Amino acid sequence: MTLGLILLALLNPPPIVVEYLLPRPGAFPHDPAVGRDGIVWYTDQMNSYIGRLDPATGTVTDYPTPTPASGPHGIIVAPDGAVWYTANFRGRIGRLDPATGRITEYILPTEAHDPHTLLYHDAKIWFTVQQANMIGRLDPATGAIKLVTSPTPKSRPYGLKINAQGVPVVVEFGTNKIATIDPQTMAIKEYALPNPAARPRRLAIDPDGMVWYADFSRGYLGRLDLATGDVKEWPSPSGAKSEPYGIVFTHKAVWYSESGAKPNTIVRFDPETEKFQSWAIPGGGDIVRNMDVAPDGNPVIADSLTNQVGLMDIK
Repeated sequence: MTLGLILLALLNPPPIVVEYLLPRPGAFPHDPAVGRDGIVWYTDQMNSYIGRLDPATGTVTDYPTPTPASGPHGIIVAPDGAVWYTANFRGRIGRLDPATGRITEYILPTEAHDPHTLLYHDAKIWFTVQQANMIGRLDPATGAIKLVTSPTPKSRPYGLKINAQGVPVVVEFGTNKIATIDPQTMAIKEYALPNPAARPRRLAIDPDGMVWYADFSRGYLGRLDLATGDVKEWPSPSGAKSEPYGIVFTHKAVWYSESGAKPNTIVRFDPETEKFQSWAIPGGGDIVRNMDVAPDGNPVIADSLTNQVGLMDIK
């Protein structure tokens, strides 16, 4: 090990990962979301529940979705504390009131049959519809839903984030493109990545507005500058078959998981030094499909196949 790597390891020791085994068998926790109170919410996709985990006590509370077998997928906590999720199997978006446990469903148009990832911004819910090749916007105040189709056929809009300017940014998992959506007109602008084989699956946006993406098919971490269109890429530590997936930007670094590594890894990439560090997830991970960031800046993961939710402590 070089002196530089030794110093890197000393300055950035391994994160502590505390994992909570979920009580309902086969939950297949897909996405996690953390509220301002530190409560972790997750989607129990296979049993069709919304789960609530209190890390302080380990207590889990389940809320069944009103529509059976709805396949809850993406999940977020809005600024008012409401929990929103996509019902991927039944073409719905749900809102859970944590105070009452009551869930209100918004039924999407027939063509938007598989809502995927969602985000809250400016009192509206933005969402991707992967197989239908669409991006949507829901106004909860009126129930109005607007859908636009991606310019590239079968581009499969997937991961979604909104930048500091309020512009939604989407990675298109069916092609080598990343797109932005005009928040007013919903016009879509696509940025083609240099390698035709690239398949970006999830993304994170740093404080400078740079878009970091996990190239699932090639085993790369990439960065797109929306202002110039410039792209830079780095091979992920576990190689071409590493399948980078869930990703966040926090503590001045990119954090993501390699879902193809066995066990899955947590990877840290320092944009300033362009150096990687990686550690095995204690419980195996398998598979970290998405990540969130807790109020203290620490990443939170959901391990789909090991039926766990994990909280990281970065020293």
